[in-house]
Amino acid sequence: MKILAALAGLAVAVASSVVGYESASAQGEKPEMPKLRFAVGGKAGIFYLPLTVTERLGYFKDAGLDMEIIDLASGARALQAVVGGSAEMATGTFDHTVQMQAKGQPVIAVLQYGRFAGLVLGTIASKNINYSSPKDLKGLRIGVTSPGSATHFMAAYMMVRSGLAATDASFIGTGTTSTAVAGARRGEIDAIVSSDPMLSLMQAEGLVKIVADGRTAEGTQAIYGGPYPGGIVYASPVFIDKNPRTVQAVVSAFARALVWLDKSSPDEIVKLMPPDYSMGNPALYTAAIAASKAMFTSDGRFVPGGAETASRVLQVFDPSVASAKIDLAATMTNRFLDAAGAAKK
Repeated sequence: MKILAALAGLAVAVASSVVGYESASAQGEKPEMPKLRFAVGGKAGIFYLPLTVTERLGYFKDAGLDMEIIDLASGARALQAVVGGSAEMATGTFDHTVQMQAKGQPVIAVLQYGRFAGLVLGTIASKNINYSSPKDLKGLRIGVTSPGSATHFMAAYMMVRSGLAATDASFIGTGTTSTAVAGARRGEIDAIVSSDPMLSLMQAEGLVKIVADGRTAEGTQAIYGGPYPGGIVYASPVFIDKNPRTVQAVVSAFARALVWLDKSSPDEIVKLMPPDYSMGNPALYTAAIAASKAMFTSDGRFVPGGAETASRVLQVFDPSVASAKIDLAATMTNRFLDAAGAAKK
């Protein structure tokens, strides 16, 4: 019996080391709001892959959550849903936390799943644009998911950094899915900032020429001049204060998914995804995941220096941020990762 007990204990220890995180239900704490509205701007995009992984593996359910995932046209729309009260939590880019603090409507990041943003700028091949620097974006029609989104911020910052004004180009909302590809095919735009799998599809079709690639640490450094944080999970401070167990459940579920994502191959990830995510080309989708997989964190922790870079970038072209005194420590918290035992020393 002692041997059996020891073996059982060993099995539990091994399972715990693989998962690395405890769900809220495992900790004996039920969420205050088990039915939760969670907003996302373009769920099929690889940028939001951790959300779908968490959902498909059943980790939200394990944590005691009945999630209503609201898929919107862009990250900016997801932010509007949280601020307007039609969603309690959301996933998006770290930029939102800085901008909303400057506007007096703060949201707080409770987990960072994107080591960098993974955004790519490409010119439309049929336009034969002679691109040598961001100065060549002047006068172009640039497709972005929506004005005010991270895709917009990236192109605008590149322009301002090169001596142009952010208004020296026209920014056109093209969405995050097939609408972005359609816009490129029809030549309605001259350039586009997008992410995978749409970017890889456009590249495979010869629709775009990549001129700035934020899917790698090196490319991110070249674009922003430092580490730039990508995807986060966030909520308002009021919601966090009133529903700490609910937030804990969400963070614990995401953290488990990040461990699985880190250990899984692109083929394994593709098998988990809904078939329509591959847009009819599973091989291309697998390659796109392989190209983007490095952008995800393995533990949900905030990348050192990322908040400072984001604040510096936003100050360049966002007057509300430039004129505000930003408390970067108030834009994020590791308390829920700490409570989940997420840190791996």
